[in-house]
This record gives sequence, C-alpha cells and structure tokens, in this order.
Amino acid sequence: MLDGLGMFLRELAAPFVGREEEAKVVVLTLLAREHAVFLGEPGVAKSAIVRRAAELLNAKFFKYLLTRFTEPAELFGPLDISALKEGRYVRIVEGKLPDAEIAFLDEVFKANSAILNALNSILQERVLYDGYSEISVPLWSLFGASNEVPEDPEVEALYDRFAVRHFVRPVPDDLWVDLLRASWELERRVYFQGGFGGRKALDIQDLRKYHERVLNVDLTPVMGKITKVFAILENRGLHITDRRKGKLLKFVAANAVLEGRDVASEQDLLTMKYVVPKDWDELEKVETVLSEELKTSYKYRRELEEIRTNVKEIMNYVLSLRGIESKYIDSRFRLISRDLQTTRDRVSSIAAECSDEKVKKLADEIIQLIDKTLDIIKGRS
Repeated sequence: MLDGLGMFLRELAAPFVGREEEAKVVVLTLLAREHAVFLGEPGVAKSAIVRRAAELLNAKFFKYLLTRFTEPAELFGPLDISALKEGRYVRIVEGKLPDAEIAFLDEVFKANSAILNALNSILQERVLYDGYSEISVPLWSLFGASNEVPEDPEVEALYDRFAVRHFVRPVPDDLWVDLLRASWELERRVYFQGGFGGRKALDIQDLRKYHERVLNVDLTPVMGKITKVFAILENRGLHITDRRKGKLLKFVAANAVLEGRDVASEQDLLTMKYVVPKDWDELEKVETVLSEELKTSYKYRRELEEIRTNVKEIMNYVLSLRGIESKYIDSRFRLISRDLQTTRDRVSSIAAECSDEKVKKLADEIIQLIDKTLDIIKGRS
C-alpha cells in the first residue's frame, strides 16, 4: 500500500471501532473521484467518518440534513438581493454545497423535487443549473446517507448516480467494549481539542495526483473476468446499468492504487460489492457470486465469518445450559463437541491453505472461540 494513502486510511479509521471497511469505502470513493451513499441504521458513524476525511485532507466540507421541507437556498445559498435589484440573478454560495470539495447529505432521498433535480446535475456534471446561470462546483465527492433503501421512483435517478452504495452494519457484539472506550475517548477529544486530531497525511492536491494514477491503471488483466461476472450476475437476476458498469472500472483501478499497484488483479474485483447491489438482498447475492468466481482470500473470509457466527451461537447455547444436570444435555454436548472438533479442523485447514494475514487472524480467533467452548463442555464432566 502506498505510504501516503496507507497513512490516510489508518488515520481515517483510527477513532472508529469496527469501521475499517467504511474507511476503505471512503478512500476508494475519493480516489475514484466519485460519490457514495451509506445505507443503514442511524448512529453508525456515517457522517463522522466523512467529516474526518475532509478534516484530514484540509478540504472544504459541507454537511446538511435534508427533509421534504428543505429549501434550495439552505443547500445552494441565498439569492443576492442587491444583484436582483440590478436585474442580475446571483446566488451567494460561500459556505454552502456549491462551495464544498467534500459534502455529506443526511437522509438525501427525502429532498423535494427541486433539490433532487439540482443534485442530479451536480453529481453527474458538477454543475448547478440555477435559474438563468450555470455554476461550476469544485465538488470532489459527495456522500449521502439514508436509513433505508429508497423505493420512490422519483429518486431512482439520483440513487443510480451514487457510484458506491455501501450497506453499513452495526458493530458486532464482540467489539462493544472497544466501541464504548473509543466513543468516550472521541467525546473527550472533540470537547477538549475541538476535533478528531490526527496527522494530515494528504491534501486535496495530493488526492488529485492519486486520481490521475487511478486513471492510468492497466485494467487489461481483469477485463475478461469482469464481463464474465457481469454475465453471471445478470443470469441471477441482478441487472447492472451501463452507467454502473463503467463506473466500476474506476473502483477496480482505485483499489489497485490503494494496494500500491498500477496493474489490476482479481482481488480488485471485490469492489463490485460496493457498486452493483441495490439493496441488502442483492448484496448477499453479489457476495456469493464473488466468493464463487474470484480466486482470492475473500471466499475464505466469507466462510470463516459464517463459521464464527455459528460458533458464537453454539457458545451462548452451551453457556445457557452448563449448570443444568441432564442426560439429554450431556448427549447434546457430546454431539456439539464432535461437531466443534470437525469445525476446528476445517478452520485450521483454511488457515494453512491461505497466506492472507487477515484470514489467518480470523481463523485464530475462531479456534480460540472453539477451544473456549470445548473447555466449558469439559468442565461439566
């Protein structure tokens, strides 16, 4: 991974426990000079991580919560009254969206038609068509957020203009203690220091240079694989618009640059899960296809994550029954022990097959969970 980008990614993710993937999505979106929407429940650091990215880049930042009653002037700036008296139509954009380099719009799909139409042109052309004038905006990336996937046909065009649609899950329960500690530390830092802090690894001009590098990545080695995966997804009922097919290439290239490469490889195609799905169900289908088709560590991570979830459920089941004396429970625990031993062997086999450090770390974590559960069962005998 390139030093400047690597430091930027680390600094971006640092205050947010369990949000490493969201930080990566933000960095990929910025490298591609595209726009992203985060979908998921409130309170999962969607806006905070974008605000921190702008802070680390020293970029002009604009944030706003949209409703059906939001007026265009609230986003795009008020009209200049003195200019109107002279017969000129001028909007004062300082400090508003047309003045921003990075923006975050919460509940972006709740805006009224006038704002939706304006956002469509801003996202597509980086131009605000405003009455009798056209305002070119310096916007690098706009990030939206919504608690749910939009179903209103009126916002379909806007939804498609967000090249990335990232589905955010809550922090898993095994990270709750770390989450509480980090949240407390963040509250103190914001109050006493007035911000997140952290080293400024890049600025917006550096980002521009990295974007140029993205556009020079050699995509030839993966073109055939991309079209094959597109065909498989279409056969499984996942239609991808031509716009999104083209946008995907920028994220494949951006991932290569983030990893310090100028030539794309199959592992860069994992970015499809950020570009293709329209909703949670499609995300599951895309992840399944990618795990089947790509010769990467992704399929191992996916299998291990499913195993970890199952082992945690088994551990909770064992803990709930360990104080109860019963021949039936003893019999159940013997079966569970045999199944856990088989699962442990599979996890060890995956760790041996794959050289990826993240896979090995996840495998070690699961083996520890299995061993702890087996110790609990043994403690009954």
